[in-house]
Amino acid sequence: MELAVGGSESAMSSLLGKLGNLLAQEYTLISGVRSEIQYMNDELASMHAFLRKLGRAAAAGAVHDEQTKDWVEQIRDVAYDIEDCVDDFARRLGRQPRGEGLIVNLRRAWYTMTSLSARQDIANKIIDLKNRAQEVGERRTRYGVQDPKEISKSTAGIKPSGQARSYATDHLQPPAPQLVGTTEPVGQEEAIAKHGHWLTDHSESSVRVLAIVGFGGLGKTTMALALQRRFGEKFDSRAWVQASQKLNLPSLLRGILKQVMPQQDPEGKGGRGTSDDGIEGLNEKQLKEELKEQLKEKNYILFVDDVWSVSSWQNIWQSLPVNQKGSIVVTTRFKSVANACCRRQEHIYMLKPLPQVESKKLFFERVHDPNPENFKETKDEIIRKCGGLPLAVVAVAGLLARRNLTEESHWKIVNESINSELDKNLSPEGVTQILNICYNDLPADQKNCLLYLSVFPKGCSINRNRLIRRWISEGFIAEKDGKTVEEVAEDSFNELIGRNIVRPVEHSTNGKVKTCQVHDMILEYIVSKSSEENFITVVGGHWLTPTPSNKVRRLSLHNSNPEDVKEKIGNMNLSHVRSLTVFEDLHHLPSYSFKSVILQVLDLEGCKNINTKQLDKIFKMFQLKYLSLRNTYIKKLPTEIGKLQYLETLDIRDTNVTVLPSSVGRLQKMVHLLGGNKSTHLALRFTEEIAKMTALQTLLGIEISRGSTPDLGSMHNLTKLKKLSIYSLRDPHNNSNKYDELLPTIEHLSGYSLKSLAIDDGFTGFLNSMDDLSSPPKYLLSLDLSGKLLRVPKWIKELETLEKLTLSLTSLQTDGLEVLSQLSKLFSLTFSINAKGQDRSVVEILQKNAMDSGGKIFVLADGFASLKLLRFSAPVIPLLSFLEGAMPELQRLELQFRLSEGVYGLEYLRSLQQVHLRVSRKASEATKIKVSDIRSSVGMHHKKPTMVVDEYYE
Repeated sequence: MELAVGGSESAMSSLLGKLGNLLAQEYTLISGVRSEIQYMNDELASMHAFLRKLGRAAAAGAVHDEQTKDWVEQIRDVAYDIEDCVDDFARRLGRQPRGEGLIVNLRRAWYTMTSLSARQDIANKIIDLKNRAQEVGERRTRYGVQDPKEISKSTAGIKPSGQARSYATDHLQPPAPQLVGTTEPVGQEEAIAKHGHWLTDHSESSVRVLAIVGFGGLGKTTMALALQRRFGEKFDSRAWVQASQKLNLPSLLRGILKQVMPQQDPEGKGGRGTSDDGIEGLNEKQLKEELKEQLKEKNYILFVDDVWSVSSWQNIWQSLPVNQKGSIVVTTRFKSVANACCRRQEHIYMLKPLPQVESKKLFFERVHDPNPENFKETKDEIIRKCGGLPLAVVAVAGLLARRNLTEESHWKIVNESINSELDKNLSPEGVTQILNICYNDLPADQKNCLLYLSVFPKGCSINRNRLIRRWISEGFIAEKDGKTVEEVAEDSFNELIGRNIVRPVEHSTNGKVKTCQVHDMILEYIVSKSSEENFITVVGGHWLTPTPSNKVRRLSLHNSNPEDVKEKIGNMNLSHVRSLTVFEDLHHLPSYSFKSVILQVLDLEGCKNINTKQLDKIFKMFQLKYLSLRNTYIKKLPTEIGKLQYLETLDIRDTNVTVLPSSVGRLQKMVHLLGGNKSTHLALRFTEEIAKMTALQTLLGIEISRGSTPDLGSMHNLTKLKKLSIYSLRDPHNNSNKYDELLPTIEHLSGYSLKSLAIDDGFTGFLNSMDDLSSPPKYLLSLDLSGKLLRVPKWIKELETLEKLTLSLTSLQTDGLEVLSQLSKLFSLTFSINAKGQDRSVVEILQKNAMDSGGKIFVLADGFASLKLLRFSAPVIPLLSFLEGAMPELQRLELQFRLSEGVYGLEYLRSLQQVHLRVSRKASEATKIKVSDIRSSVGMHHKKPTMVVDEYYE
């Protein structure tokens, strides 16, 4: 594999910044080592310049020898160790007291005396590292590592990222917001219809198994997803799981059970329904028994993606219930596996490379070429070289989509960089060559952002915000072009999406990509790259990666056999781990792993077995910048949290933590504090200590409790706050003026940075008092008001920038919709009644709806110029009628109900792409007839929208 320098270049950039800052802090420098630090800074700056040359040469197609590769590894290792030393410097010594006067002189003397041992130790380390840096520099000359030679344009492939490019992407617009993914299999329409109808045919006396076979990247998973979308609603139970190269059968069975078992209702009367926690405690035998019980006599469909061996399939097959109502779809790269799955060859679908016509169609779906007839021969040759492999077609399309397509030179450069390997034969080597081109075309910082995706397991849906915050904490993102680090990180994320390297999975209600996923073959490529550069070390899960010979820098522990993981980790040097991610099971990790004091990113989301001892060790990791304990069982945080002075993100959502220690007021670098639980309304109590974290931009899931909450005027300090979410308002004394301070606080924050506001008033009536706002929050992009809200606030029409609006427990009236229809930028609109139907307040509102609107809601023509998502969620939904010309841009309609009076006028929604119904299990037969009527209307729509029908438990 060719030389990769992205991670090394980034490590060097980060280190040079830290050394520069250290040199500028004369009062913190250790006596006698300033010259050593200056030497290291100068030497590493020269090495950095050389690395950039190597990167440009590699991007232009140069092949480097073993000596050059070895020398780059040495640079990277010494840079990592110097960075550890600099961070240790900051942790152990801090700043020397500055100023004049007797008290300062006494403090300085105390500092000198108490830090003497640490200063001597660090001074010795700095001298040793300076000598190592010097030796690495001399070794280059001694062993003849040469400057990379310039490569002529005729062999240059993709232009190096360090040169000025006329296709620069720094100022490209982000992808247009959307809600419904458009990825559909190319050329498989007839096959999907044929096999889908067979899967839903229950006339056979045994389970139906369909095997989709083909080379990696041909579109097996895409075709299976299309089958799921089009035919999934015809089954009572559905599940999608991954098998992969290393089958973890218990994990696979748990994955199926979590998707097919009914959830417990809030009263705990859900029959056999269990939570995910109960499933986690079952052994393999119990999992098989529970699965057979759950699917017994049920009409179900299971999708088992990426089965690698006959033995894996046999283990899966023997674990599944066999009944005539069951259907299974298997995807695999191997014909032998398909033969083992299916009794008849007609139920094996062999995917073949796309013909040139279909490849061209797919290519130009991704490349919006203003002049498709220009340079036609070059374009045809590029598409032909992709060998009919959809993955290659899409990847090359992404490469070109970021360029000025009116210039012939860009088409020629890409054409010359691709060989004809895939055109002759589909092979991993051919795919690797295409991916190398795409990888080398990225700037160094975005290479790191891409390689970082290897942290996440195969098939994992990666949350955009989680990823971006981690990128920032890892130091991959820096401010540039007047943009904040958050904006630059968003640009990097959008770039990976725009290049088709990462595919969207789910969109938020504001149209942004909420979660994304990496194709298996791309993930395999970047896992290999990360391992090669000692960038990310992956243990367990689906990958067989070698144990690194050097110190591990970033460790990602996937779910796997505990004994195998412990043995592999036991052979690693974990003393320099700066980033640790654990998926599902913390038992795999040796206890000494929590002794790392230089750890900066710790992500334990979903780990259910964190104990108090481990928690205490976590909060002694004083270098932490990012800490996620989301969806764990913790109830309180140690007081030592106040010592995490570098902490920027703390995610304790979906835990039982309701109060933070008073020491959090010392966390002056905290940017994102995420707490509370939306589904249970458990919230994090707002305190004066939280108000002291003046760098906060995100504050989620808080409770404002009268009597125990401080003067809300303290929240006025949070002028950088962009996103505020209040999950609970409580008043133990039932004081009618209990929240009179909250209105001016909202007005104050809205005058600064606030862009997103969510308030759940819990039936206190506070929301109706919001009509008294003297200065409405005019610059909000998102507003969520949940409570006993009887009318649309009168000032809402002034929110000209509003894109996302959620109104819960709101009286649904035609005139209210008319007011909202004038919000020209409104992208998504949700009406929701979340309380139970027998609640007196809910019944009153539903009765008022019926009286005010005659039991009907009309959506009039005109207005809602930008609306793409409309949601109604209530026990009872009145008759909903769309008039001709209504909601011209609406793409997705979602309805959740126990009783519906019907939906009419769907044919007038000219942009409709998807209808999603969630119907209560308690729904009457009359309501089920209404659902059938809606299905018929959708079927007659000229755009043939997809329709999904799910059941929910009350």
